[in-house]
Amino acid sequence: MLFSFVLRLAKVLRLIPVLALLVALDAHAAPAASLHITEAQWQSVDAPGFSTPPLTLSPAALPDRWQSVTLPHALPIDLLHQATAGAPLRSTRTTWFKVSLPDLKALPGPLALYGARIKTDGTVAVYIDGHLVHRAQPQGLHWNSSREPLWVLLENDGHNTPPREILIRLEHSRASQVALSSLWLGTVDSLSWRYRWRQWFQLELPSVFNAAFMAVGVFALLVWFRRRQATDYLLFFAVALASVSRGLHFSADFPVARDWFGWLTANSLFWMITVVHISIERLHGRPHAWLTRTLLGFCALVGVLTLPLLAALPITPRVTPLLYFLAPLMSATVGIVGGLSAWRRSTEAMLVAMGIGICTGLGVVDWLLQNNFISPEGWYLGVYNNAITFGIFGYLMYRRYVGAITDVEQVNAQLEQRLQTREAELADSYERLRAAEQRQTLSQERQRLTQDMHDGLGSSLVSALRVVEAGRLSETEVAQVLKSCIDDLKLTIDSMEPVEADLLLLLATLRFRLGPRLASAGITLRWEVVDVPALDWLDPRNALHILRILQEAFANILKHTEASEIRVSTSAEDGGVSVTIADNGQGFSHEEAFKNGGKGLKNQLRRAQSIGGKVRWESPGRGSRMILWVPEKRRPA
Repeated sequence: MLFSFVLRLAKVLRLIPVLALLVALDAHAAPAASLHITEAQWQSVDAPGFSTPPLTLSPAALPDRWQSVTLPHALPIDLLHQATAGAPLRSTRTTWFKVSLPDLKALPGPLALYGARIKTDGTVAVYIDGHLVHRAQPQGLHWNSSREPLWVLLENDGHNTPPREILIRLEHSRASQVALSSLWLGTVDSLSWRYRWRQWFQLELPSVFNAAFMAVGVFALLVWFRRRQATDYLLFFAVALASVSRGLHFSADFPVARDWFGWLTANSLFWMITVVHISIERLHGRPHAWLTRTLLGFCALVGVLTLPLLAALPITPRVTPLLYFLAPLMSATVGIVGGLSAWRRSTEAMLVAMGIGICTGLGVVDWLLQNNFISPEGWYLGVYNNAITFGIFGYLMYRRYVGAITDVEQVNAQLEQRLQTREAELADSYERLRAAEQRQTLSQERQRLTQDMHDGLGSSLVSALRVVEAGRLSETEVAQVLKSCIDDLKLTIDSMEPVEADLLLLLATLRFRLGPRLASAGITLRWEVVDVPALDWLDPRNALHILRILQEAFANILKHTEASEIRVSTSAEDGGVSVTIADNGQGFSHEEAFKNGGKGLKNQLRRAQSIGGKVRWESPGRGSRMILWVPEKRRPA
């Protein structure tokens, strides 16, 4: 019952490519230009070994043991054994098919002979009216006539005479499965599409899938080299390598021994199933150690027994069907166990389990077709197992790739959100810090103004008040004291104006304030100021120190020197800027001034030191000079 069901399923599956090409078949059909051959005669003759087919051969030279058959025709294994009963053991056998053609009218164009499949492991020879027109023999490692359709171009004899008889010679080993599909004889134009379609679907298209599978597998291997923790990429490469190795004998040729090549292609099927099982386990997360050990042990055992060096179980036509019978059982077990383990746990594992189930079904169809249980005109569907495997595992890798991109995008979004939050926190913190700095600056400025007004204006007013109360000042002297207080107040206000690190602008302010007072005192002001470097440390507090120093110098000249001219000059020297105030008065000794108290001079020294500068006095007989030097750059406090 089970075997009957499998046969029916195989017949349904093998119709899939036929249905897919139905439209193309109808569009290209040309009954008037081709003949479909379904009747033939056959016989099988023992031979001592493979031999070269003769160039000419008459059917009369063959034994007269012809039997009528209907094409397509397959020789079951039991018929081959039955034919050898009682006969001496020979190494090979030659099977002959003879087709007698009806009277054909002259067909337009060159003729061709087409057959969907000739199955043998030896030389194929085709004779037309006794002349050899086609010979195909095993060459290289990828020989496989069962998938290569028959296509013979018939040469014109010059008389446009249609052929009368076709003789097909098939050499094969005694245990090989032999089959011949129905034949088509007609013009090249009417039959070439059949050959091209079969060639493309059975050989060329699967080769394209194999190449793509291997290319992506190598890419996955390179990714694994960079990310050793991502074992899925290594498994993908292993599946690709095993799958492509399984089908190498259909499309490639390598400079290795034939028996080693057969060992590789046969064993790669079992290793592919094992790697798929390991992949399913990783997907559903429920390992089955017993099954994994069994599969690995079976692969190792088959690999050792089939080694060409040992030849304990050589890859021969008798052994290969048995091995390929075990492969569907092995893959079905993996698919069922994997599907049950993945049920409601892993969609990806279920997808792989379904894929291996489909591949198992296609493999069963191929096994039945290869062993002549179904018509030899069927299609080998197992050649698309690599396409199915590639599609499934490629989809899994695609999901991994898209998932990785999604994870990166989510992480970037989270980082961006955290960054925006942090930026908002920093902006808020900056605003609070800026407000605190503004409050601190205002408080410091308030304290500075309070101190300056207390020490300057307040002290002058208090002293003047005491003298006035004691009656020791005249009205003129009182007015002079009040003018000094007003000048001191104006200097304090001027120091708050922005000077943008420009000392000359600060001096110009001082000139504006003191110019009228000097003019009223009859003193000429010589302004010999030149450009000097900017002082980036010149803030209102330091500006007030410079103004106080210079104000004190002018006050000393007005009080003590009886000068008629004052010169103000600037220069850049010793990494700083010098301001010189010179007069033409009677001069004075600053040493004696210090001995007598010299409060004003001491204030000048103190203020110059507070801004990192220096002040000195010179009095060379006639006149005096006060020189203030301040640095161009100041070290931060």
